[in-house]
Amino acid sequence: MRDIAVFSGSAHPELAKEVCAHLGVPLSPTRVSRFANDCLEVQLQANCRERDVFLIQPLVRPVQEHLVELLLMCDAARGASAARITVVMPHYSYARSDKKDAPRISLGGRLVADLMVAAGASRVLAMTLHAPQVHGFFSVPVDHLHALRELAAHFRRYDLTRTTVVSPDLGNAKEAAAFARLIGAQVAAGAKQRFADDRVSISSVIGDVAGRDVIVLDDEIAKGSTVLELLDRLRELGPRSIRVACTHGLFAAGALKRLTEQPDVLEIVCTNTVPVPENGHGEYTAKLRVLSIAPALAEAVRRIHNGESVSALFDEPRSE
Repeated sequence: MRDIAVFSGSAHPELAKEVCAHLGVPLSPTRVSRFANDCLEVQLQANCRERDVFLIQPLVRPVQEHLVELLLMCDAARGASAARITVVMPHYSYARSDKKDAPRISLGGRLVADLMVAAGASRVLAMTLHAPQVHGFFSVPVDHLHALRELAAHFRRYDLTRTTVVSPDLGNAKEAAAFARLIGAQVAAGAKQRFADDRVSISSVIGDVAGRDVIVLDDEIAKGSTVLELLDRLRELGPRSIRVACTHGLFAAGALKRLTEQPDVLEIVCTNTVPVPENGHGEYTAKLRVLSIAPALAEAVRRIHNGESVSALFDEPRSE
């Protein structure tokens, strides 16, 4: 892969290194500096001319800093005559701003997509966007991956004969149903109503969970309010065991601690699309399992570079 150049922003360099290790290419250096007036400057410290450039940067805290850094990386690559610029964005935080559900409200998901294209992005490689319509916010090609196969490979280690996959809401039910098919389980969903970013109500759970092994599946866990509310409803129905899984383990505002402290939650599973919060004493991570999506990202990058089908990734069995 001689004509490829991979750069990482400062959001998640560990993931970028792992992707490059699977690709068998070096991670090219990036210099990020700050002027006295607090403006950022980015320099890509490897040749980009007529090369296939991949910029790896999830939008995680501080989101605005990492977003501007990514835009400057795109601009630097375009100014260096890159043949094509692909933004590898494992987590797109602005995807949650995807609909006009209040008067005079901004649509950040579409605006930030436009900014990336204006900065020079030729295409985007994303994973588990918050809603399907976000895909259409981009005016350049988008390859949309999911982590269901990685999650399924993990849970197949258990006896799944009495398992139900539970989606916290009907909006995520399609993904939960796809995951349930992968592991041969039943599916259920919560009837959720959101009142604020951290205040939700789940009135009931639609599906059979009594006496069954439950896997709660969501696309991301931020403050954990939805999952905690769902756990209360599930307990009323008497499941045999509870495990929690998601693609993006953001775990903001002490969410990992609160979930770990739930005595009936046996395990919390996420992937490394975002850096997992560190805790020096380890008391919050005893139940946490982090799965790597670097092999899937690396294979998608290889297929994009070689002009091969990316959707075929989901048609082929992946080694476990």
